Amino acid sequence: MTDEARIETEATELLRTLIRNACVNTGEAASGHEERSVDALEDYFAGSGLACERYTSEPGRTSLITRIEGRDPRAPTLLLMGHTDVVPVTPSGWKRDPFAAELVDGIVWGRGATDMLHITATMAVATRRLAKSGFHPRGTLIYLGVVDEEAGSVYGASYLTREKFDAVKADYVITESGGVPIPARSGIKLPVTVGEKGVNWRRLVIRGTPGHGSMPFRTDNALVTAAEVVRRVAAYQPKARILDEWRRYVAELELAPELEAALTDPDRVLEAVGHLEPLGLARLAHACTHTTFSPNVVHGGSKINVIPDRVAIDVDVRALPGVSPLDVDAMLKEAVGDLASRVEIEAPRGQEGSRTSLDTPLVEALARVTQALVPGSKIIPRLTGGATDARYFRWKGVPSYGFALHSRRIPYTEYPLMFHGNNERVDTESLRLSATMWEALCRDFLG
Repeated sequence: MTDEARIETEATELLRTLIRNACVNTGEAASGHEERSVDALEDYFAGSGLACERYTSEPGRTSLITRIEGRDPRAPTLLLMGHTDVVPVTPSGWKRDPFAAELVDGIVWGRGATDMLHITATMAVATRRLAKSGFHPRGTLIYLGVVDEEAGSVYGASYLTREKFDAVKADYVITESGGVPIPARSGIKLPVTVGEKGVNWRRLVIRGTPGHGSMPFRTDNALVTAAEVVRRVAAYQPKARILDEWRRYVAELELAPELEAALTDPDRVLEAVGHLEPLGLARLAHACTHTTFSPNVVHGGSKINVIPDRVAIDVDVRALPGVSPLDVDAMLKEAVGDLASRVEIEAPRGQEGSRTSLDTPLVEALARVTQALVPGSKIIPRLTGGATDARYFRWKGVPSYGFALHSRRIPYTEYPLMFHGNNERVDTESLRLSATMWEALCRDFLG
């Protein structure tokens, strides 16, 4: 077996194990059970000379750290961070069992295959290979398999950066997501995530007057009012904001001049994305230029024959960098209009967005490594509409990025549809490329 084949096989089998562990995070403290994947990672590292440290914030919510110490304390420390939890799934929407980790025609299917167990696995493969090779760098490499990314990182990155920062302290961080190749006239573009939106979850509480369901005429039904609130919030579109990262990203795509102009014009971008194809690109363009409001959960009612007097709507708000939690509340009031007096806004989470400069020595090293693996490629910056654990490090002033290296087998337009969606999958060539890239990056950057 060639070394390339060995890397691909190792990464594939480790990914399949992580998928089968089904570390489903519902947001409840008792969910996740990421200790299953920590056990698997510790077994995988056994015999490599790596020592593993466990950090448990709640029963079953265990993160794993291993490191290769550098020989020069003045050299940089690089943290490779992958989460081990996944979001819930509706199996009926899938073509294959989401937790069977089927390998079919060079593609691994399963929940977490793209978000982000493939990166967690390939980072581990590179770390183990480096350790077994006797790698003794100037700088220090830290590998972190972290819990709870999918529910706000309370038991994972937030806990570690707050309570155990010495264990994860680094000069640079890489986590999800990026590196899906985008074809352009001048060559392949490889997006590096340099910023993300702020998570601002809101609960909108609407109150009414209880009554008998058999006599609904002229009643104050909280659910009826809530339905109109949902409609208004879903239809609300705040004014677009064009950030420098988005402007540069669009310029690198080498689109038709008129389309590029429309996608970077705050007065025209909403209309442009309304007709933009493919759908994945339209959703990305909208998310990167707008603070978004998605009413996703409704709680209310007690019995079919009782008119409800309280309904709560959970809204997932993602705020562009520069938009504060107070700005979010003002936007919600604007969205509901004359119903604002009927709506109480509760704020279970309010966070600022985060950004990192692309101009750092780590990105220079990343560009060198990726150009060697994908000749003619170019690193470009991008924003992500979702949230990652990188934000906890950016808030501490640590340059933090999202990246992996993918093949072109699965088109870049399909990736946005797979995150938290049906039929997550990744090809094994991408696993080989990512693992090879991590190893080469560590040798280049850490010395």
